[in-house]
Amino acid sequence: MKLSALNQRRWRNFRTNKRAYWSLILFSILFIFSLFAEFIANDKPILVKYKGEIRTPIWTFYSEKSFGGDFGTEALYRHEEVQCLIVTGGLDLCFDDPEGYMADAEDGIIEGDEIEKGWMIWPPIRYSYRTQVEGPGAAPSPPTSQNILGTDDTKRDVLSRVIYGVRISVLFTIIVSVISSAIGILAGAIQGYFGGWVDLIFQRILEIWTSTPSLYILIILFAILGRSFWLLVGVTILFGWVALVGVVRAEFLRARNFEYVRAAQALGVSNWKIMFRHMLPNAMVATLTMLPFIVTGNIGTLAALDFLGFGLPSSLPSLGELTQQAKQNLQAPWLAFTAFFTYTILLSLLVFIFEGVRDAFDPRKTFK
Repeated sequence: MKLSALNQRRWRNFRTNKRAYWSLILFSILFIFSLFAEFIANDKPILVKYKGEIRTPIWTFYSEKSFGGDFGTEALYRHEEVQCLIVTGGLDLCFDDPEGYMADAEDGIIEGDEIEKGWMIWPPIRYSYRTQVEGPGAAPSPPTSQNILGTDDTKRDVLSRVIYGVRISVLFTIIVSVISSAIGILAGAIQGYFGGWVDLIFQRILEIWTSTPSLYILIILFAILGRSFWLLVGVTILFGWVALVGVVRAEFLRARNFEYVRAAQALGVSNWKIMFRHMLPNAMVATLTMLPFIVTGNIGTLAALDFLGFGLPSSLPSLGELTQQAKQNLQAPWLAFTAFFTYTILLSLLVFIFEGVRDAFDPRKTFK
């Protein structure tokens, strides 16, 4: 799709802002990287070949029995016995000496028609966000070659939890920011354009709504319905849409008496067309000025709620929980450093990106 001349100019202005442009590239790489977290950090192989059949444990449940084992529960692929069963094609003797028979199968020493050597393709990090790391030492354990960022206080790999946590935090922020901003822009545009009683009634509603203790409402809902990602998204949107109302309302109140608006009204152009085709573009600079604060605020809200224990369910990876663990385990500084640098990098990149977007939409600014 070809961009209009105006949007091409905005894109050129954005690219000229090197800090914003490279921040966008780096943030996109990190976000796309986190979207494929299951292929990067997982305690299950990406692909398994067993008796000539290709299987995908990441997406499909396979019991240990399906690999020649004894149990109907999901196969624990990190265990040597299960790996031996896969490599040797379900050889029963794997339970006696898994390392020896797996090595023999890989070397081609074991012979027989019933044996067909299999293989596994593992992710780079063989831990999921919920995997308990086996090994000596108390939790949290310091960084090692196997756990680059160490483990948390329940022996889970910190790097894996950061990768999954970044994905959840960014997706949460995108969903909440887009929906709440759309609602806030719509409400502010209606108030500012129509004014009068419409504006007065909306202002009284906003005063009541903003005085509602959102944290108490969230605690009550979680107590009744239980903690969930989508409930947290819904409550955050419910109380977060008011952030842009004041800015958009002021811009529309200022612009509704301009000559081009009165001319459009005199020509019979519909109110909605005037509002969103002619007036809203002029209000976008002020709106985009607020977006960095809204986006970073949503990440901070999620982190604060997780830190207080009122955020995501405990079964999900959370950067706020990592911060809480850092506070509770001062003898493990790697937890604090990881949380600090993760938030610093994420928030800085987002602020630089939206500063570039704001300047690109500002008609008064041109870049060479």
